[in-house]
Amino acid sequence: MGLTETGGEPLVARWREPAGELAGALVLLHGRGADENDLHPLLDVLDPERRLLGVTPGGPLHLPPGGRHWYALGGIPTPDPPTFASTAPRLAAFLDALPVTMDRVVLGGFSQGTVMSWAMALGPDRPRPAAVVAMSGFLPRVPDYPLEPARLAGVPVGIAHGTLDPVIPHRFGAEAAETLAAAGADVLRLESDVPHMVDPAWIEPLRALVARAIAP
Repeated sequence: MGLTETGGEPLVARWREPAGELAGALVLLHGRGADENDLHPLLDVLDPERRLLGVTPGGPLHLPPGGRHWYALGGIPTPDPPTFASTAPRLAAFLDALPVTMDRVVLGGFSQGTVMSWAMALGPDRPRPAAVVAMSGFLPRVPDYPLEPARLAGVPVGIAHGTLDPVIPHRFGAEAAETLAAAGADVLRLESDVPHMVDPAWIEPLRALVARAIAP
């Protein structure tokens, strides 16, 4: 799958302007069935000083049982290849059009949003982000879309996953952490006894990671 043909309308998104001079961007991608509003409150939580442009795009697909989606379910850890192939280029084009280069972008998400964050950070010919915040997701395995973990060597990566997650089992978060650590990424691994959710206990360490990734 190439990333040169975007197709479709531009992605919808909510934007939060920085309080002062633009230092970078924080982009958060929602999970299955949610929308661009879902993670918007986390922008102020993870960047309380509002140093960064905050962006929460919405997935372009409308699928059962409702809400927005980044791809159709194809099993874990394999997104449905045709829908993934249709949305990944659109998300890549959206990110590449931001008013800051990717080396000043902290890219993250929850569940499906984490899957797409890994796809954008590790996929073919993608630029290296400032950091990745991966909550309750997995490294995608899609035919003809190889991942390149070594691209994130030295990059701060926060990987958070609940050990009681019944939707995306905890082992997939562990696999991502081990894979990225072996590739030389600066991995922060967070685990807690919660189901498929964002644990408030993760916020403070992830906030520190964001601040470190885009240092003043």
